[in-house]
Amino acid sequence: MNAIIRRRLANYKRRIERHLDRNNLRGCEQPIMTASNIHYEVGDKTRGLSCGGIGAIHLMTRRLLLARAIDRGLHLLKIHLPYHESDHVLALAYLPLCGGTCLEDLELLRHNEVFLNALGARRIPDPTTAGDFCRRFTTEHINILQDIIDEVRLKVWAQQPPRFFDQANIDVDGHLVETTGQCKEGMDIAYDGTWGYHPLLVSLANTHEVLRIVNRSGNRPSHEGAAAELDQAIALCTKAGFRTILLRGDTDFSQTEHLDRWHAKRRVRFIFGFDAMDNLKEIADNLPANAWRPLVRPPRYQVKTKPRPRPDNVKERIVVRRQFENQRLQSEEVAEFNYRPTACRNTYRMVVVRKNITVEKGECHLYDDIRYFFYITNDRQSTLAEIVFLANDRCHQENLIEQLSNGARAFRAPVDNLTSNWAYMVMTALAWNLKAWWALWLPEPPGRWHDKHRTEKQWVLGLEFKGFVNAFVQVPCQIVRQAGKLIYRVLALNPHQGIFFRLVSALRC
Repeated sequence: MNAIIRRRLANYKRRIERHLDRNNLRGCEQPIMTASNIHYEVGDKTRGLSCGGIGAIHLMTRRLLLARAIDRGLHLLKIHLPYHESDHVLALAYLPLCGGTCLEDLELLRHNEVFLNALGARRIPDPTTAGDFCRRFTTEHINILQDIIDEVRLKVWAQQPPRFFDQANIDVDGHLVETTGQCKEGMDIAYDGTWGYHPLLVSLANTHEVLRIVNRSGNRPSHEGAAAELDQAIALCTKAGFRTILLRGDTDFSQTEHLDRWHAKRRVRFIFGFDAMDNLKEIADNLPANAWRPLVRPPRYQVKTKPRPRPDNVKERIVVRRQFENQRLQSEEVAEFNYRPTACRNTYRMVVVRKNITVEKGECHLYDDIRYFFYITNDRQSTLAEIVFLANDRCHQENLIEQLSNGARAFRAPVDNLTSNWAYMVMTALAWNLKAWWALWLPEPPGRWHDKHRTEKQWVLGLEFKGFVNAFVQVPCQIVRQAGKLIYRVLALNPHQGIFFRLVSALRC
């Protein structure tokens, strides 16, 4: 960041602090918002763009040679008049970053002259053309596109510090994509009665990146095809140089026929939920009393100032008053035993959590209920509590699914068949990966500000999609061409502009 930008950011900070000064009570005898006599005009020479941060995103994709890699590996168009394959892919990836929520919002962007000038584009695809591009994909083409994204991903990972490669936590889960359409090929009725598709998601928990998406019919089981995609993720993380790889999934993904193969790989560990079958419950019931240890969970957050009194639990009070059946967790204990599934030749570590639950109705105690939760793993070094907490951390993937569904809007089915909707999901999910790569590109130079920069990097990486877009993409800019340069002149600042300009400086180095 150069000295001029640093000085202007400091001046902005001083001005906003004066605005927010609690001791300045001047003019408080009337409402704060006093603007009146408002007029609108159409600018002639000065043109602005609300999503000015898209320039930094595009600068990053150019540094990664993403468009060149797509055009070199993906061949769907016989004639490039006027679009190349990369134009279609990047248009769908940039759409949610620029505030688009559906395929039809491409029409708004392609009629925005300033947006086109900001990307140096004569035009971008319209919704119909983009939908036709999705329909050109086959399963082979989608896998090629995901492999291209993986190759670009390796360039981003290669810039990370050594501690980044300690362990890769790979999560897998399924998600139902409901559709109200009646003519979408490949859709079916799911276990909960909804019509649609059932895509499989494989993600890297360290960075929340999407590694693989596989679209499936709505009636397919969660684990179908998961082993092959996990093998792809293992190969990718091995190529990147991760020292250990941890596979995680719920009870649908225990996949005992593949455990021996993964166990044979030196750097691969796994923790999968396991169905509470009768024989496992019997083994847990017969464990000696000294085999059980209390499971103490860490607090959800650390108090930075001083503890505050807990507010009254209104929900709990209503449940008691209306005599609803209520379940209270009294205690948790953890134990382990050796277990060999029928499909395996090796014996693995089975970790069992015993939950003591009290069932009440109103203020009356009805009975005590004991429930068991099982986790199978080949990790012999971690403690029992660490195994349980690692397995529970997989639940953060639910937050990623929520962001892909309602943030990047990747889990949608706007096209007419299973494969074309799969292609749409992969291209739109690229927007979320661009957000993760944007955060990973932030430098962490050694020195006085190392801890501060590292904290900022983790904060950006953990942002929700909407928060990221509002902080770093929805940046009002004036687009100016001057002396062979395309200048994005920032017209409004926000508290996170220091991080923004630090990334731009890193991209231009």
